[in-house]
Amino acid sequence: MPEQKYSVNAFYASLINWYDMNGRKLPWRTRPGARPNPYKIWVSEIMLQQTTVATVKSRFKIFLKRWPTINSLAKAELDEVLNSWQGLGYYARARNMHKCARIIAYDLNGTFPRDKQELIKLPGVGIYTAAAIAAIAFDCPVIPIDSNVARILTRVHAIRGTESVTNKKIDKFATSLTQKKRPGDFAQALMDLGALICKPRNPDCPRCPINTKCNACGNEDLLQYSHKNKGKPKPKRWGLAFWLHRPDGKVLFYRRPESGLLGGMIDLPGSNWHPEKNIVKDLQKAPLTADWNLLPGEVKHVFSHFQLILQVAITKTQSNNNNINGIWHSPLALDELALSTLTKKVVSHVRRFE
Repeated sequence: MPEQKYSVNAFYASLINWYDMNGRKLPWRTRPGARPNPYKIWVSEIMLQQTTVATVKSRFKIFLKRWPTINSLAKAELDEVLNSWQGLGYYARARNMHKCARIIAYDLNGTFPRDKQELIKLPGVGIYTAAAIAAIAFDCPVIPIDSNVARILTRVHAIRGTESVTNKKIDKFATSLTQKKRPGDFAQALMDLGALICKPRNPDCPRCPINTKCNACGNEDLLQYSHKNKGKPKPKRWGLAFWLHRPDGKVLFYRRPESGLLGGMIDLPGSNWHPEKNIVKDLQKAPLTADWNLLPGEVKHVFSHFQLILQVAITKTQSNNNNINGIWHSPLALDELALSTLTKKVVSHVRRFE
């Protein structure tokens, strides 16, 4: 591995000066050098898990307008929070956020833990999120390592190898860069540098404030220092969703279990999801025995680890009175329900054939 081309102090000064002039203006941030609101930082970091900054910026403002404090969020009903989370995906985050808000409001007297090790004990707060909150909200001398930071350090030090091999070296270099002066701003400076300059593809090396300190700068094989392995095609799974409606127009929904994928969300009845298509087997999971009609076409949805392909089966009950357990709700008032993006896709598919 090439030798280190910088002193820690010079690296810090170059990056923090660049950040003061070029840092992103985000709704949860304060001006450089000022202490931000821990609640806002926590909300933003939970939202940013698996969601882009562009999406979070607008949703963050709406969320904060509805629940401006940790106490107001703690008093909210879970369904309200899940409903507001629609479109952000990974709904376990919303459930954990609600649970976390109640712990902080009721058990910790509304005060966030300041230490990384205490923060990580909260629901939905992992190693990276705890480090980010500790650094940004409380100026703890720690560097949260996300994909942007990992990519920068991988390139600066020209670290070769797979992601698993390089992680220990990245941690080592991040620890060596830890600063007691403005650690929150320094952490955000690294994040911004990765988002704006040191991008996964086509990095803008001439405009980089630390280009003279980077071993990968000017290297023809620059993109090999990207930290990430090439992604593999996502496996496919197939299943069936059931649209059962009554003479009064109401449709059968149910609440998913709290744990697992889309936990706690309102959903349509459906089959299990399989690695192979099997309509005959899937129809055995129907909420009642009837003549089910398969709608033409498919509904496709991509999760983090697989692609789901659903067909929709539809039928109608003979009366409004039946013994089928679930939530009967008008399809004209679905905004009242906490529906996932997947379920909304199925609803839209059904409406094409009404």
